[in-house]
Amino acid sequence: MRLLWILAGAVLVLSGCATTAAPSHPLAGTSWRLISLESMSDEQGTMTVTDPAKYTVAFGTDGHAAFGLDCNRGSATWHATASAPDSGSLTFGPIASTLMGCPPPSSATQVVTALGYVRGFRLADGRLHMSLLADGGILHWQPA
Repeated sequence: MRLLWILAGAVLVLSGCATTAAPSHPLAGTSWRLISLESMSDEQGTMTVTDPAKYTVAFGTDGHAAFGLDCNRGSATWHATASAPDSGSLTFGPIASTLMGCPPPSSATQVVTALGYVRGFRLADGRLHMSLLADGGILHWQPA
């Protein structure tokens, strides 16, 4: 009986030392280029990005995101919770960016504003779709 208690105690101690890796988030370590900003307002419609390489997001594995915002660069924290393997909630912290005046036409201000309202994501057909607060719109991204 004593041996049984010793073995049971050893199993408990060893199981307490075991670690399991947290599953990585499907966005962690990925990079994207903005292809369009779709507004749910009939007045604004959809803004197609003429040069997707100017508007980028890279999701770090450490909870930080790096942005290309036309001629500026930015960074912020990001937090996402997957509700399914391909979708869930997504938010960015305040975006700190350089403040160069980009030559017109530039949509940097519009994109930065939209990023502040991101509340969800969906991965579909090889693209990332970020939904905005209160069905305000969708940012469509392709892999970088």
